Amino acid sequence: MPKLIFAAADPRPDRWTELFKRELGSAFDVAAWTDDGRVHGADYAVVWRPPAILFEREQGLKAIFNLGAGVDGLIGQPGLPAGVPVIRLEDAGMSAQMAEFVIHQVVEHTRGMGVYRQQQRDGLWRAQRPVEREAWPIGILGLGSIGTRVARCLADLDYPVAGWVRTPREQAGIEVFAGPEGLAPFLARTRIVVNTLPLTAETQDIMNGTLFAALLPGAVVINVGRGDHLVDEDLVRAITAGRVAAATLDVFRHEPLPPDHPFWKMPEITLTPHVAARTLREETVRQIVAKVRALEAGEAVSGVVDLDRGY
Repeated sequence: MPKLIFAAADPRPDRWTELFKRELGSAFDVAAWTDDGRVHGADYAVVWRPPAILFEREQGLKAIFNLGAGVDGLIGQPGLPAGVPVIRLEDAGMSAQMAEFVIHQVVEHTRGMGVYRQQQRDGLWRAQRPVEREAWPIGILGLGSIGTRVARCLADLDYPVAGWVRTPREQAGIEVFAGPEGLAPFLARTRIVVNTLPLTAETQDIMNGTLFAALLPGAVVINVGRGDHLVDEDLVRAITAGRVAAATLDVFRHEPLPPDHPFWKMPEITLTPHVAARTLREETVRQIVAKVRALEAGEAVSGVVDLDRGY
């Protein structure tokens, strides 16, 4: 009987294992992994930042499922078995949440909602100028499943939207820039930059002073990728110097964000505690179960990570 183990820092792993048991049925053995010194003999592992000892003990894995779209917390872990496919989550309800979050932040700035809140406090009734979308060209760093959903939703609202990707591609309704040579022209036409990139050696620290200086005046920075994409000190300097007007940050190098971090005291920055897109348990379980069944049947599955590229 094939066995699936769940290994993630969840205080109630039974919320996951019971769902897996329900979806997989009696033909599979499902258990929460514990570091009790024994080997579970697992065929499949569902993980999120697992301890290295897991891979030392479980030598018979056929596949490793990562509980998230980003695999930076898994790749490079000691003992990660060579030749065993690592499979990331594909959407599982996250792209709609992310698009919703980004649209909220975009509208906050383009419609001047902060002005209206201040007018309410001041007891002032005054209509502001209507939004001129052509004055707010948006650039999406990364057009994976999440970045593409964000870009399409914003394009559907008639904002001028472009994306920057590693290799050239066509994307209906979205201008696409590719490769290192495409980054400068992408930034030069962008006022709101939204980061959805995976974290790799090439993308770490990409949101730095050079990037901020290349954006259009009155720029807005939205980071929903990874904290290590952003050079914190460069953003502080760019806002202080007036090169960046505002930022929304959902991810950070250290989480929770330390209480003495300068971001807390900057009114130009909106902070949220890594909530832009949460893993939805039932949708995630259904996606993983479908792939486990496909693998057991000898079929190919999508979402397999290229470990050299990092996503």
